[in-house]
Formats: sequence, structure tokens, C-alpha cells
Amino acid sequence: MSSLFGAELKTVNIGLASFKETLDAVKAPAVQVAWKPPIDADPKAMAVLRSRKAEIAAANQKAAAILLSAQPALVGMGIAGEVIPGMKKNLLLHAGPPIGWDRMCGPMRGAVMGALLYEGLAKTHREAEALAASGQIEFAPCHEHQAVGPMAGVVSASMPVFIVKDEEHGNFAYCTQNEGLGKVLRYGAYSEDVIERLRWMEKTLYPTLKAAIEKLGRIDLKNIIAQALHMGDEVHNRNRAATSLFYRLIAPAVARTTPDGETAAKVLEFIHGNDHFFLNLSMPASKAALDAARGVPSSSMAVVMARNGTDFGVQLSGTDGEWFTGPAPVPDALFFPGFTKEDANPDIGDSAITETGGLGGFAIAASPAIVQFVGGTPEDALNYTLQMYEITAAENTVYQVPFLNFRGTPTGIDVIKVVEKGILPFIDTGVAHKQAGVGQVGAGVLSAPAEPFRKAAEGLAKRLA
Repeated sequence: MSSLFGAELKTVNIGLASFKETLDAVKAPAVQVAWKPPIDADPKAMAVLRSRKAEIAAANQKAAAILLSAQPALVGMGIAGEVIPGMKKNLLLHAGPPIGWDRMCGPMRGAVMGALLYEGLAKTHREAEALAASGQIEFAPCHEHQAVGPMAGVVSASMPVFIVKDEEHGNFAYCTQNEGLGKVLRYGAYSEDVIERLRWMEKTLYPTLKAAIEKLGRIDLKNIIAQALHMGDEVHNRNRAATSLFYRLIAPAVARTTPDGETAAKVLEFIHGNDHFFLNLSMPASKAALDAARGVPSSSMAVVMARNGTDFGVQLSGTDGEWFTGPAPVPDALFFPGFTKEDANPDIGDSAITETGGLGGFAIAASPAIVQFVGGTPEDALNYTLQMYEITAAENTVYQVPFLNFRGTPTGIDVIKVVEKGILPFIDTGVAHKQAGVGQVGAGVLSAPAEPFRKAAEGLAKRLA
């Protein structure tokens, strides 16, 4: 004891962080252990999972290998009603797990009304609201139709979509074109200027891009994403580099296939002025890769994280498309002038498919420029990514973080690790106003809620038992 107290004390604090803050105040050397209690899951379920540990690990290795071997490429464009499986005139697809009109949040209701106006099924927003509530319109998750949609994620039959193919496994994924930021349909706005922009995207942007993509034959999305990570994107909330790389590829083809020079210029100006344009390509690229990894028995790897503004949903490779849900949280955000957290809707959108595939918040250490936008520091970004290695089944073989000596991004969320370690997936996201028609009010970050992951672990245990 004498020798102990005669030397400089160095403290390792396992308890509340405030204990370390007291030591910091008197300049006593101390480190804080980043430990969290496990999520409170059913003990019997966790015992089943522990008893099948080797089997689950082998299944996760298989599912992760499929995910990492995927080769998503943009191979064309089409009209949703003609190319998305099961699409029909009175069906609207939406982001997140299943939900009906009665439980939809404000921005999703606004996007539904906007889609009905766009389709000509209603003439006013009052008519659209009545039609949506009448039972004549069917609703289904994008994810159940091989599609994804950012924010409200509403897709109607006449909307143009990108067609992405996983060339390694042969499956397809679909996503609409990105409208830009602010007052747009995906954030729940439905004013006449929003509808007019959608019509221009259908009548001008779509045929121009379709012809250019056909001229190129295919665009390797995996390669663009890998390059963008090296250039400072995390390919969810920051797509400036990815959009620029896509622009460089598509611009010569647009010039060669568009007979009207003014139309070509307007299309290229639209892409150039919308840094988020590539988001609607990174999402189906991730979706196609993750869909290929579905159906691996005993696998606890997540293949979907998605939010509808009311519920947060998770699907696993080993549970045959079953949804595990809990309430969606409100993001911590930087808000546009005049708005506060009181205005924010709970988290919404299919764009967390990027995190599920090892991008977005999981790769935020590659994107130091974004942390100011979401209210953090480069050190925060590094720590977020490092934490995600604790809950994933693999490290990406192509998507890399330069600052971590080109270490592969953490990829393949293992829900058992999430539950056992109490570390929740980190997501960066946009924020919609909770009222229909207002649009985007900020951008921020959040940790996924615990309940869907607890239910997913218990659901897998039930199947294994």
C-alpha cells in the first residue's frame, strides 16, 4: 500500500462518466471504459442463441461473404408500374416496415397525398387525403417489392426508377430519382411546385438519363462508392464526391444521346446542383447486395434497417422477411433557422440500408467534412465507426476508411452482438417536419432503438428452438 500511494495514481473508471470528469478537473490521469450493459432480452432466448453459437457464427460468415461478394451496377431505368414486381396503379410503396394510413406520420401522409396528386388520382390535397383514407389505395413497404425509398419513400406507378442489378447473384433493386433537398415529396411536401418538379423528372430527366445509361451499358456503383469513401463521402448524408463521379461518367453519354442541347444542359445542371443525387443509387446498391444475403438459415445478420416515421424495423437473413419493430426515435440534429427538435418527426426512411451495408454512419470516419453538419467533431466520427466494428460480422473488402489505414468498413450487423454488448447501430439522417407539407427542417444523427434488435434476437432464438 505504501508503494502504491507513493506512486502517481492512474485511474480506470468503469462507472459513470461523471466520476472521470471529477478526476479530469484535478488533472488526475484517468481513462473511461466504454462499456454498456446488455440489452434486456429474454434469458431463455439468449441461452438458446449461446447454445448454437458456432452454428450462428458459420451462418453469419456465409451471409457476410455473400454480401461482400455482391457487384451492384446500374443497368437501366424504367417506370415503376412496369418494372417493380407487384406494382399496380392503386398501390403506393413507402419506407420502413408495414403501416396503414391511420398510423402514418405527417410527412408520410404528405408524400402519399403528393403521389396521388402526381398520379392524377386526386385534384386537391383534400381529395387526396380522403382517397388515401378510403381503403381504395393499398400500401406496402418498398422493401417487400425489391425497392427502397429515402425519407417517406413513397413510390407510385408512374414514377421513373433506377434499375440496379447485383451482377454476382442476379437479383435486382429499384429506387426513384432524387429530387434534391428542402421542400420535396420525400420530406412530405406536396405543393404544386413539388408536383411540377416530379413531372419534369418523369418527362425530361428520366428519358435523358435512360438513353445515356443505355449508351454506357452499365455503371459500376460499387466502384464509385469505394472511390467516394476515399474522397470524403460516407455515401448517406454526404454524396458530393459520389455524385461528382457519377456526373463525370454520365455527362458525355448525355451529350451524345440528347438531341436537344438545352435539355442536356438542364439535366446536367440538375444533377450538378444536387449533391444528394447519388443517394438514390447508393441505396439500391446496398439493397441489392443485402437481398442476395437473405435466407441463410440461423444467420443473425441484419439485411434491413428501415423507418416509416412511426416504427423502426429490422429484418434478418435467417428469419425469412419477418419484421421486428419498435418506436422510431427523434434524431439529434442541427435544425434550419426557425425550427427546433419540437418540430421534428421521428426518424424516417429506407436510407439506413446504407448503414446496414457498411456505409453511412458506419463509415462516418471516412467523412470528416460531414461531422460539422451533424454537430460533431472528427474524433466523434472516428469513435462512431470504431464502435460499429464491435457489432458487425465482417470488415468490408472494398469499402475502406483511409484514416484507419484503409481498414474495411464495419459491415453486416449481428443483432446478437448488438444485444449482448448494448451497442446500437449509429445512423446519420435527414430530419422532416412532423406536419405534412412542410418538408426538411434539419439533419442529424441517432442510435437505433433497442427494441427491434431485442425482438429480432428473440425471434431468431424462437426459430432455432
